Amino acid sequence: MEQDAVIRALAALAHPLRLEVFRALVVAGPSGLTPGVMSEGLGTVPTTLSFHLKELMGAGLVTQERVSRHLVYRAAYDQMNGVIGFLTENCCAGEACAVPPESARCGC
Repeated sequence: MEQDAVIRALAALAHPLRLEVFRALVVAGPSGLTPGVMSEGLGTVPTTLSFHLKELMGAGLVTQERVSRHLVYRAAYDQMNGVIGFLTENCCAGEACAVPPESARCGC
């Protein structure tokens, strides 16, 4: 993963509401969430949520799909795993790492 993409992703997550939104989407898994469900669950107004979802989508951390009349948002697990992989790529200063690589990745 390119450093610029990691910086965009981390910058997008550096806001309390965006971090909450992303974590809610990770918890929701592959089924994702609609804006209405997210807005209600997070206690925020739809217009504010829309702005933050756009920021997360711009960073590649969230995808959007139209299902019938609804928009469904999902966490982009490949991008998330790429950011985690970038951050941990050279862990342990070249020594054998005590953390198994598969534990740092989401299995979704």
